[in-house]
Amino acid sequence: MTPMLINLPSGSEIQTQFTLSDLTTFKVGGPAEWFVAPQSVEDLQASYVWAVENNISATLLGAGSNLLISDQGLPGLIISTRFLKHHNFDEQTGRITVEAGKPLPKLAKQAARKGWAGLEWAVGIPGTVGGAVVMNAGAHGGCTADNLVEAHVLNPDGSIEILPASALNYTYRSSILQQDRRPLIRAVLQLQPGADPKVVQTTTQTHLSHRLNTQPYDWPSCGSVFRNPLPRSAGWLIEQAGLKGYQLGGAQVAQKHANFILNCGHATASDIFNLIRHVQHRVEQEWSLSLHPEVKMLGEFFEVA
Repeated sequence: MTPMLINLPSGSEIQTQFTLSDLTTFKVGGPAEWFVAPQSVEDLQASYVWAVENNISATLLGAGSNLLISDQGLPGLIISTRFLKHHNFDEQTGRITVEAGKPLPKLAKQAARKGWAGLEWAVGIPGTVGGAVVMNAGAHGGCTADNLVEAHVLNPDGSIEILPASALNYTYRSSILQQDRRPLIRAVLQLQPGADPKVVQTTTQTHLSHRLNTQPYDWPSCGSVFRNPLPRSAGWLIEQAGLKGYQLGGAQVAQKHANFILNCGHATASDIFNLIRHVQHRVEQEWSLSLHPEVKMLGEFFEVA
């Protein structure tokens, strides 16, 4: 039985069979069974409760980076946080309260202009605050766990629960929120105000320039595909296995940085998935090491032998 659609507080609508490829940085993926882009936290609450009451799974979609969506699309309700960008700088405490859809690079640049130190590491990460909190995003020796004070999540009845950072069990690129399916709606971050804005901006720009100079941006990608199996980096292992430039369908291991897979204009999600598996198998053969994907794969995928 098809669930009855609802009117959201802002007038936003829940849509059916909404194509998701344009909302991911890989530019691949099939349609969402149900889709909504809430204009407010109240919209998000109403959408989530609607899904719970109709026994429909709900998945949040931020910037669509670090994500590979199946060509078959996704069941359930996909909730895009792209309009949830409100933030507040508290001058008394040095804390930023920010909604889940706020792009992390923009927030890092705004903090730098104010002379608030602590987010310089985040300027080149192509994701949202919500995604960063869930996966403990990091770069340049910093990570979300260094800044997070608390995370606000939605309970199935629509109420908001505040989780202290200590409750998230942060480890390398991981948190308890990856198993806890409750949507993250906002976060509170601690920074250090009062620094010289020029100094913070210089450090921020240095990190951004390093990223632009060492990583490929000529074709769509998801950012780094694999976690780094210390002490070696995933990119070094893949390069030493002779896989730079290796192509499968429209997907290619980047020449500039081997831990990137590129959509060279006509890749399918299946191409990318099978290239990921090929890289894993080759590195396993060469180094007896398992590469674990950092990219989150949603939907059904089938490995081609």
